[in-house]
Amino acid sequence: LKRCQKILKPNGSLMVSGTFHVIYSIGYAMQQLNMKILNNITWQKPNPPPNLACRYFTHSTETIIWAAKNTKSKHKFNYELMKEINDDKQMKDVWVMTAPGKAEKNYGKHPTQKPLSLLDRLILAATDEGDLVLDAFNGSGTTGVSCIRTKRKYIGIEIQASYSKVARKRIKEYKKSKIDS
Repeated sequence: LKRCQKILKPNGSLMVSGTFHVIYSIGYAMQQLNMKILNNITWQKPNPPPNLACRYFTHSTETIIWAAKNTKSKHKFNYELMKEINDDKQMKDVWVMTAPGKAEKNYGKHPTQKPLSLLDRLILAATDEGDLVLDAFNGSGTTGVSCIRTKRKYIGIEIQASYSKVARKRIKEYKKSKIDS
């Protein structure tokens, strides 16, 4: 978080997703860095994976913390666009979206892959066309595909070579499909 905060533009913001296992620690770390927590978005999955242990409630949500670089930041929020895509009503902070289906996992699976619809909304909410988006945990490249779809620039960082390969192939194929259509 500290490294991301350092390279973030003065009025930039970042979003971190996670389950209850880590999200509270992330929020606390953001507070320790004097970041300005803007929203807590809940992604509710109507089709969560089953709870195989049968010792807990089924995990059907993830939390996304949206934070600005610091308390003085004037973050970007495309309020009118969010209202427009929500049938001319204010966008709430609970979003019901299915987990990625087979079509989004054609190039390989990632255990924490997010749906394109979720990334599209997050990116549209906090950036403008032409802005640069960094995904420091690139995974299967969903953020990259979303940036192409929403006309943003993109940098993805991934430590695991196998996921990097999946992301590169996925993004390349998405770009090719746009040229062919």
